[in-house]
Amino acid sequence: MKIFPLTALIALFASTVLRISHSVAAEKPVVADWPHLLGPAYNCTTPESGLLRKFPAEGLRVLWEMPLGNGMGGPAIIVGRIVVFHRLADKETVECRDAATGKSEWKFDYAAPYQPRYGGGTGPRTSPVIADGRVFVFGVTGRLHCLDLATGKLIWEHDCAREYSMKPAFFGFGSTPLVMGSRVIVQIGGVMDGKPVNSVAFDTATGKLLWAAAHEWGASYASPVPARLHGRDCVLIFAGGLSRPATGGLLVVDAADGKVLAAAPHRAAIAESVNVSSPVVASAEEGKGARIFVSEVYTAGGLCVEVAKDFTTTTAWHGGDFGMYWMTPLVRDGCIFGFTGQSEQLAELACREVASGRELWRDDLGRGFGRANLLATADGVLCLGEFGELAWIGISPKGGKVIERTKLFDAPETWTPPALSHGLLYVQQNEPDRDGKRPRLICYDLRAK
Repeated sequence: MKIFPLTALIALFASTVLRISHSVAAEKPVVADWPHLLGPAYNCTTPESGLLRKFPAEGLRVLWEMPLGNGMGGPAIIVGRIVVFHRLADKETVECRDAATGKSEWKFDYAAPYQPRYGGGTGPRTSPVIADGRVFVFGVTGRLHCLDLATGKLIWEHDCAREYSMKPAFFGFGSTPLVMGSRVIVQIGGVMDGKPVNSVAFDTATGKLLWAAAHEWGASYASPVPARLHGRDCVLIFAGGLSRPATGGLLVVDAADGKVLAAAPHRAAIAESVNVSSPVVASAEEGKGARIFVSEVYTAGGLCVEVAKDFTTTTAWHGGDFGMYWMTPLVRDGCIFGFTGQSEQLAELACREVASGRELWRDDLGRGFGRANLLATADGVLCLGEFGELAWIGISPKGGKVIERTKLFDAPETWTPPALSHGLLYVQQNEPDRDGKRPRLICYDLRAK
């Protein structure tokens, strides 16, 4: 029998333990916050893993739920807190709760009487944004508030509608703010010093005006997103407010000073149309032209814009039948994936190649999803249908398929994107369901057991 020295045995044991610990660490689920609309990277993607891939026959476990008033904006989640923005009677209300239990921590509200000109509810239509211990909310009447995350106390506010003579909108104001560093950027579609302004930036700590992006295109319902283009930090805005004739399109704005670097028109010809889906960076390789995709469903469809190093723009390709309503598409595997169609009956999941614009496929996935939202995780892609259906789906340039599905509830207008944080899935039921349950925010346990 071979005898090993004690030092060799200790070394062998240590290396074995190290390998096991590395293996255990590798299997530990990845978790992330959801501090704003569209997820941590503003692209409907989260690095979360360790999620439940096989849905129980009895449905997903509900950890807690809270009643909701009117409003379409989803929650923001960070450091164990969830912040919700909705309307209760004539007050826009911000609520902070424990993200795991739903226990109330604080509430802030303010009078915001509003009646929509074209229906569609009384709002708000935006999501809270959490950054650096502060909460930013932009209401349907154009008021911007900055609150302390820990206490809910007001830090500063701006009545943007009054201060900048914001133009009337179809359904009130509904573009979620964007925080980049020490700036909070808001689409206003107003006037400053007698000149049209699309958006403004305020200091996040003090509320001081830092810059105004001068442009005649009004504010849309699409939320701005950040992008690094050709060595510059930029804000991508899919603009377009209520105007006759209808105008709007992609604006590329310098995040440092508000200078409009590029403008690419894209808007339906009819005035009764809205731009809602946020811009997506389709490709942005160093040394090459960046490609930005914007889309709408009122005949104009989808547009892929090439932005050169000098920030001149050209049309890379156009897809008249490749338009998304309010959902922001996914970019992966060199393709853009999104649910097209102006109505739930016409909705289909379609895939186009970024490089060529060629449509590779489209599929209704067996119906039932309507104009759905997509959410990519490290474990796969989740799909939330507009009637309360949840599914894991497989998508690639070769096709799409449903892997697993479950019914969360049966209610129309489930249009709010889902939020995922620390293995918990937050879904907003915006209308009463068939069981008579009123609008609510539901927290589902999506952690693998």
